[in-house]
Amino acid sequence: MTKNYQFHSIARTRIPTFDIFAVGLRKHHIAAILEFDVTESRTRLRSLRKNGTNVSFNAWLVKTIARVVQKHPEAAAYLHSKKRLIIFNDINVSMIVEKETGGNKVPMPVVIEKANEKSLSQITQEIQFAREQVVNPSDIVLTRKSTAYQRIYYHLPGWFRRLFWSMLLKIPGAAYKTMGNVAVTSVGMTGRINGWFIHRSVHPVSFGVGSVIQKPVVKNNEIKIREILNMTILADHDVMDGAPMVRFLNDLTQSLETGEEITPE
Repeated sequence: MTKNYQFHSIARTRIPTFDIFAVGLRKHHIAAILEFDVTESRTRLRSLRKNGTNVSFNAWLVKTIARVVQKHPEAAAYLHSKKRLIIFNDINVSMIVEKETGGNKVPMPVVIEKANEKSLSQITQEIQFAREQVVNPSDIVLTRKSTAYQRIYYHLPGWFRRLFWSMLLKIPGAAYKTMGNVAVTSVGMTGRINGWFIHRSVHPVSFGVGSVIQKPVVKNNEIKIREILNMTILADHDVMDGAPMVRFLNDLTQSLETGEEITPE
């Protein structure tokens, strides 16, 4: 009998994705599904590129998010105990980069350390370097050498791997060192999709970046075609209440729509 199906191997580097999604379902995240008018910001970015500055849209997003989180540090705080939060001074952003391994394209994280202090060009270069880096079969995070414990991660049973992530989140210092305190995933940047995706994360705050779509918008009592960025934001309600969350989102909107972080270097 002729088979009407075929098996397709799953890249081993996708295993952490499965585990993080499972553990992320237990987090008390509130999802904000938002639109940002980035017309002015993208115009300023294009102007910088014309003047010879190497800067990417994703790098600008990482920089802007990091600077706003710096103003609202509780957004990226970890739950240390039922009575205390732990807030780290630096904003380390975990960003997903798509890599090809074994003929398959798989998501791999790269951690941009101290993103709040780096220039747009520096962040752009780090992202480009991560995309060009050859994937080591034992890697969990790009640009970091795997420890002996991480190298055996893929050989552990699923329940034990998920236990590892659960225990890691209970040790904020280790969690921060491993994956930072902010996550950005830009799935929408790979294609033009007029919509949002609801991602999962184990970070205190994470950003699911969608596509930039031209839409008619009322501005100054006139209907104009603007460039609108779709984004889903997950904020941990265990570390941030509703009112501070709204203030955080207001500042983020202001920064994204004015492009205040876009300056000549």
